[in-house]
Amino acid sequence: MKILIKKVSLLKDHQIIPEVNILIKDDIIDYVGSEIPKEYDYEIDGKEKLAMPGLVNAHTHLAMTLFRGFADDLPLREWLETKIWPHEAKLREEDVYWGSLLGALEMIKGGTIAFADMYFYMDKVAEVVEESGLRGNLSWGMIATLGDENKSLENSLKFAERWHNSCNGRILVSLAPHAPYTCPPSFLEKVIDKAVQYNLSIHTHLSETEEEVREIKEKYGETPVRLMDKIGLFNVSTISAHCVFVDSEEIEILARKKVGVVHNPQSNLKLASGIAPIKEMVDKGVKVGLGTDGPSSNNNLDMWEEIRLSAILHKGYKKDPTAIPASLALEMATKRGMEILGWKNSGIIEPGKKADLILVDLKKPHFFPRFNLISHLVYSANSSDVDTVIVDGKILMEKREVKTLDEEKILYETEKRAFLLVEKE
Repeated sequence: MKILIKKVSLLKDHQIIPEVNILIKDDIIDYVGSEIPKEYDYEIDGKEKLAMPGLVNAHTHLAMTLFRGFADDLPLREWLETKIWPHEAKLREEDVYWGSLLGALEMIKGGTIAFADMYFYMDKVAEVVEESGLRGNLSWGMIATLGDENKSLENSLKFAERWHNSCNGRILVSLAPHAPYTCPPSFLEKVIDKAVQYNLSIHTHLSETEEEVREIKEKYGETPVRLMDKIGLFNVSTISAHCVFVDSEEIEILARKKVGVVHNPQSNLKLASGIAPIKEMVDKGVKVGLGTDGPSSNNNLDMWEEIRLSAILHKGYKKDPTAIPASLALEMATKRGMEILGWKNSGIIEPGKKADLILVDLKKPHFFPRFNLISHLVYSANSSDVDTVIVDGKILMEKREVKTLDEEKILYETEKRAFLLVEKE
């Protein structure tokens, strides 16, 4: 299948290139240039549209769409322990399937093409990735302080055997010890050994709250980042969500060990966890991507909001209008996110790369006057501006119509299931 995107503007290397023709052959970008290829099977009109890399949600808990708006305005531990965990215990496989479908639908409509998900019943999430056409770095969340930790790890490894590198590489699997306060060093050392043996990444929450840092220091005499470094976690490719409370020495550790840090600004603010020192991380060479966290603590999966907030928040926090420039915020949500999640051949539109891209409709009032389209993408754009989504050479959405999922059925099923889950609250 050859798809031609004709005379489209192109975002590449922090520049906008007008009237470019993009030829997609199967799952690869075959040609990018001014000439119009003669042979193709399907044409997409690129007039008044911008082709750019798809967005990457580098940390979320997708099926938590089912608890969106259910337990707001609470501290993190109270929110988890009194509201979320008791109701998550009621979830069945089919609930996770439909909740994840709702999340996939939302992401496609917002231009997010890849995500990292940590939850449970992950075979159902993998099925959603398979059906929707998205990319997913998936991991079964492991809490060693609850249940049989060895069984939990064995379950994760079996999941990896079934799904890692499946769907033409669209599904990757990581091992996911939930956090240092739920997974002691003795268990983490087992996880590290298996990650090395199976050649898997590790996805974890780290230094999210002051309470977590205080608890870990009291138990082990080290801060979470120092403890993880000491036991060798960072010797494995690591996706580290949050990192809100880290000092300069810890930032240097994260940079030296090439840890992928995922900034979740909206969730961190809503749960009053704090503001991560992202400028300091970027300045010291830490790989930083963006995520929404779960849609019950955000409360959506809109990466455009995370991009804008990342660019604006740190300007105000540091009293420096140059702290996180628009181009950097956009790169954190695209190319850098792809690298952190393990897709090295995506995140940029050029021949030989994976055909992963979105088209943004520029014929909107908030994109005028067009002094700086990159600035407009960060400070003005929203999810409804995304016209077309292509992943692995397959059209998932065109002219705002999602082609891989049944939107009406998903909305009906998730509404019904969500209210059944919390009906006794």
